[in-house]
Amino acid sequence: MSMRPFFVFSAAFALGAGLLPVRAAEPIQFASGPARVSLIELYTSEGCSSCPPAERWLGKLRDAPGLWRDFVPVAFHVDYWNRLGWPDRFSSKEFTQREYAYAAAWNSESVYTPCFVRDGTEWRAREVPRASGAGEAGMLTVSYDVAKGGLRADFVPAPTAGDGPRKTETTFEVHAAILGAGIVSKVTSGENRGETLGHEFIALALAHGVPGREIALAVPTVAGVPRHALAVWVTRKESLVPVQATGGWLP
Repeated sequence: MSMRPFFVFSAAFALGAGLLPVRAAEPIQFASGPARVSLIELYTSEGCSSCPPAERWLGKLRDAPGLWRDFVPVAFHVDYWNRLGWPDRFSSKEFTQREYAYAAAWNSESVYTPCFVRDGTEWRAREVPRASGAGEAGMLTVSYDVAKGGLRADFVPAPTAGDGPRKTETTFEVHAAILGAGIVSKVTSGENRGETLGHEFIALALAHGVPGREIALAVPTVAGVPRHALAVWVTRKESLVPVQATGGWLP
C-alpha cells in the first residue's frame, strides 16, 4: 500500500574500506575514499503492509561486499502510519519531515512507503548497489567517541568540486545517524498484525553539524537492538543531496 569508503588499516592511513583498528578506549575512525559513496535511504514503517519486502531487501545489504565502501544504507521510519493502529516505536516526525522535504524537491504532492532514495533521487531498488561511478567527491573522515557520544567529521572536497578546504564550514553540512541492526519486532495490530518483522540499518538518532566541529550524538538506549552502526554524510548547505558518505559498525 502506498500512502568507496576506504578502510584505513594503519596509523599512517593506508587505504582500504571503512573501519580503523583501534583500542576500545580510543575513538573509532571511519573514512571514505575520494570516489563518491552512495547514500541509500529507505522510508518505511512497521504499519505499512507493503514495507516488509523492502526492509528484507535492505537487510540483505549487510552481507554485500560493497557495504560502507560503495554505499551507506539508512532506514528512516516515518510516523504517518501510526494512526492506523500500530505505533511504530522507531518512527519519528523528523524522519517524516525529511521525506516531505524530498517530495517537495521532486515537485511531488505526496509521500509514500516504501520509498527508496539514492543520492537524493527516487530510486527503484532491484539489485545490490554498486559504486556510483560519479567520479571523485572528496575525502570524508570521521572520528567517533562512543563513550562520550561525540563525533567530528572533516571533509576535503575533490578539486573538481570547486570548494577549497577553508570553505567547508560555510559550504557543507554534516549529518550523522546511529543505526540499529539485528532487530526483531512482533506487530500485534495494524496492517501487519501477526507479523514478525526483521530490521537492519534503522535510524535511531540523527544529528547535524558542520565539518571540523564536534557533534553530539550518543548511542540511544533502545530495547531489542543487539548491534549498532554509524552513518555519516555531507551535503551542501540547505540541500538534501549527499556529496559524500561513510560509516561502519560500532563495537
